[in-house]
Amino acid sequence: MQILIDNYSGVSIYEQIHAQIRDQIVSGELQADQPLPSIRSLAKDLRISVITTKRAYEELEKEGFIYTMAGKGSYVSARNKELLKENHLRSIEEHMEEIRKLAVSCGLDKEDVLEMWHTIWEDSE
Repeated sequence: MQILIDNYSGVSIYEQIHAQIRDQIVSGELQADQPLPSIRSLAKDLRISVITTKRAYEELEKEGFIYTMAGKGSYVSARNKELLKENHLRSIEEHMEEIRKLAVSCGLDKEDVLEMWHTIWEDSE
């Protein structure tokens, strides 16, 4: 597992850790029941506070991405595919709302945006 911290991104360190671990789980890079580094070990490797790492792990556990066994550590949860799909759909909807806002601010209508989308989709195939 690799975590890269960008001190200039404007995103808090715990959010960066949370997002990168979550993305590695969702992509399948981290497998179900795979152990994660201990909170202390990760904090030491990243040269950050244990509290920061603990907060990221707590958020991941609250969202169901990881589970913790007392005295044994934290592990990747076996994820329900429907829950993963729902998370992706929510993310897509958030991005689409941002696109809608940007389009309105530029004076574009729905047809303009759909034309752009079709062009982008076709170019990626």
